[in-house]
Amino acid sequence: MIPVQGVQNQTIAVLGLGRSGRATAAALREGGATVVAWDDSAETRAQAEAEGLPLLDLTRDTGWRDRIDALITSPGIPHLYPHPHPAIAQALRRGVPVDNDIGLFFRSFGALDWAGFDTAPRVICVTGSNGKSTTTALIHHILRAAGRPTQMGGNIGTGVLSLEPPVDGEVVVLELSSYQTDLARALTPDVAVFTNLSPDHMDRHGGFGGYFAAKRRLFAEGGPDRCVIGVDEDEGRYLANQMGQGPQDDRVIRVSVEDKLDGFGWSVSARKGYLSEWRKGRQIASMDLRGIRGLPGAHNHQNACAAYAACRSIGLAPRDIEAAFHSFAGLPHRSQTVAEINGVRWVNDSKATNVDSAEKALMAFENIRWIAGGMGKEGGIAALAPLFPRIRKAYLIGHSARDFALQLSDTPHEVVETMEAAVARASAESEPGDTVLLAPASASFDQYPNFEKRGEHFTALVEALRRG
Repeated sequence: MIPVQGVQNQTIAVLGLGRSGRATAAALREGGATVVAWDDSAETRAQAEAEGLPLLDLTRDTGWRDRIDALITSPGIPHLYPHPHPAIAQALRRGVPVDNDIGLFFRSFGALDWAGFDTAPRVICVTGSNGKSTTTALIHHILRAAGRPTQMGGNIGTGVLSLEPPVDGEVVVLELSSYQTDLARALTPDVAVFTNLSPDHMDRHGGFGGYFAAKRRLFAEGGPDRCVIGVDEDEGRYLANQMGQGPQDDRVIRVSVEDKLDGFGWSVSARKGYLSEWRKGRQIASMDLRGIRGLPGAHNHQNACAAYAACRSIGLAPRDIEAAFHSFAGLPHRSQTVAEINGVRWVNDSKATNVDSAEKALMAFENIRWIAGGMGKEGGIAALAPLFPRIRKAYLIGHSARDFALQLSDTPHEVVETMEAAVARASAESEPGDTVLLAPASASFDQYPNFEKRGEHFTALVEALRRG
């Protein structure tokens, strides 16, 4: 646990008592604060009260009669758009500072006593629309493989205040969502990574501009020593321009999977599967990403470039990074190879819950036997039509199976309804060199509580096949 600094003898209110909220309350208490708490769920409130957290209804005027010095809210609770949560609205009217656990982490992490350390700990933060979880996990994996002390947390793994106090030379790697960067009152990463940007969470941020602004705060207000920025969209190019003093400023490392970036002070790109690092007009290193099983496809090559650049920025050698790439197994449910059986590759990309992410998965493989379906989004899979020639056959499950069948038209397909049937049919019909790809292009809620459970079911069925 990282005790929160600067809260001794203060009364701090915590809104939202899930995993991060409870960890925040514990860290505040450890720092000497008096904590009161609230959650909209009666069941969650009862659990928190049983654990000794005093409750206070922060949505009512009566809850604010006594002094409250700050309100700490969980990331999923709206603080501005589409409208502030009633408890946050109360705080805003009263001028009570509103923060989140990320803000508390940064103001407390740097306040720890590091006087005896030879090398001060550092923080690498990763944000963006797609690939930030894989990029975060990949950076963490590279650091571990290189023998560097490291922890991973934030929007993936451990909550930030549940991390252990850092040791000499440690690197903490955090995935940060737009919900987290939007509100944090302190953001001071040593290295900040921006993967890419595509429309998401529009209602929460008041539109695309607000969404980008939330991501941009990590850089513009965080003031990192190094910025690793994907520049394949206008927003990334704009951000890189804002953070640098010119094209030769190597405090900004530009990343691309579309363009050769040899005219900048520092850049990393991957074209046709080959990663290249350029610095001040010279190629420093290169490597072939195509045979790395844990990083298939151009979208994962972009993740690899971002992770490579972040690790290079803190002094790791190219050969050490490349070696770690080959031992990276990938994250569960994200283009994860779960088995190879009789020459057939089985890939779990259950996280592909929309057309954009399914497109990236389909582009990463050939000779595809595609398991798709679930609670389809507006427009179905029509936008994927240019990729249908890559599909040997589709096996359609769930609520949208018949709608998807109509859109597949002449592409071989079969409505099989369930995951069990899809895996059985794909196993019976696949041939060496095929890839059986679960990339549903749909939400899971018709048959599973979340995409993780869907992916776990697929993996279990494949494992049963492997065992025979």
